[in-house]
Amino acid sequence: MFDGSIKISNKDIPRTLLGSSPFVAAPQFGHRARLYQLDLYNNPENIAKIIQKSHDMGVKGIQVMPEPPVIEAIGLARDAGIKMDIVGTLMPETEAEDIELFSDLGAVSVMIHGTLTDTENWDAIEEKLLKIKEIEAVPGLVTHSPFKTTSSLLKSDVLDLFDIYSVPVNKLGYLMDCDVYDKEVRANLDNMMEELNKTIMVRNVLAAGVLMPEDAFNYLKTVSFADVVALGIASVDEAQETFSLLKSL
Repeated sequence: MFDGSIKISNKDIPRTLLGSSPFVAAPQFGHRARLYQLDLYNNPENIAKIIQKSHDMGVKGIQVMPEPPVIEAIGLARDAGIKMDIVGTLMPETEAEDIELFSDLGAVSVMIHGTLTDTENWDAIEEKLLKIKEIEAVPGLVTHSPFKTTSSLLKSDVLDLFDIYSVPVNKLGYLMDCDVYDKEVRANLDNMMEELNKTIMVRNVLAAGVLMPEDAFNYLKTVSFADVVALGIASVDEAQETFSLLKSL
């Protein structure tokens, strides 16, 4: 499941990515975010161990939020001979610096953070997408609001300027902009993704750890539009369990 890579504009995008949300102690993890800050954000060598284990499990790409500990961990992994294809996310307020950083790192793709995408400020988004193209990375958009933003995006002038679209997807509808996530709502999302006709990266599949991997992946098998998956991993043991199961499906 999610083996190999997808070729876009002569770049190979791995279909399975190691996510970095636990590494930056993202607030979506609730009380565990503090533990992740102590164990991961404050200890880049622990992040590097997860990168190495994930690579050993066959994961060849990493979705990178360019926080200093994550960049340091990538450097530690590279020093150990572990090279992962980088799919970067531009952080709000530091897009120009991040583009330069991802260019230096040789990122295969760079995506605009959902905070900007979801403003639907298409002129500003177009400017950033063109900057990404200048470093010869595959441009993409991230959204935190797949229903509202995608509906607007389909009518926008930037449709031809990006290739990858990252959306939250899980069986609970957690971290998605919907009150319920029933059959009708899921069909609506399916239809919008089909109309969008982009390479779709799904994330939040584990619902920030609420779902067990087997339960999450059984649902993921029903998501027809999922081309790439990014999975946040918080420990070496978690990498072993999660990626072993994904490979077996």
